Parts: sequence; structure tokens; C-alpha cells
Amino acid sequence: MKIAHIALWTRRPDSLRDFYVRYFDGVSGEKYTNPAKGFESYMLRFGDGCELELMRRQDITVQNEGEQLGLCHLAFDLGSRERVIALTERLRADGFRIAGESRTTGDGYFESVVLDPDGNRIELVTR
Repeated sequence: MKIAHIALWTRRPDSLRDFYVRYFDGVSGEKYTNPAKGFESYMLRFGDGCELELMRRQDITVQNEGEQLGLCHLAFDLGSRERVIALTERLRADGFRIAGESRTTGDGYFESVVLDPDGNRIELVTR
């Protein structure tokens, strides 16, 4: 089995779509809308086939930020320490919050953590 996709609620699907396309090479499908339910979403596909669904519905208004029970983070394997550092610095220069500086973890990953436009934790990793 494999994970088909991960979904995030957001107030601004267009901003999140642009973030994941620009920095993580996501390929976005067309926006899906269901006016009867006040729902819209984008499906983004990444190189390995994993998909991320960015969803908005008028009645979902609580924004996830910081540590909490539930989804903790998304991790993108960049393939090298140099790419982790380069993307971390690019995101910092573009005004995104770096929540964890580049480091080697106890389980052998080299990683940093950035917050996406909604405050979701995104790990940039390599082994």
C-alpha cells in the first residue's frame, strides 16, 4: 500500500498552491469547485507520485499553527545537505519563517523546518 494523498484545510488555497509549486516543484491540477457546498480544492502531484490536496470550505475557519495533536509536518526529501541548506536560505530570503535551523537529527536525517503560508511545518530533509 501507499499513501494516495494528504489533505490540508486552508483559507487561501491559491497562496498555498503557489508556495508548493514554486518551492517544491508541485504540479497543480485545475481548481475543483462545488458551489453548493462552498468547497474548492487543488490537487498537487510531486515527483514520486505523492499528492497534496489543498481544500477550502466557507465554514472551516480555524487555522492550524504550532504543535498540536494530529498532523505534525510534511517532509520533502531534497537529496542532499546542500539542497536542504539552499532551499532553507531561499525560503528565509523570501520572508518565510524558519522554525528549525539546518541540523543532523539523532535518527540520521539532515533537516531544517520552515512554515508554509498557513503555518504548517514543512521539513526539508536528506539522509
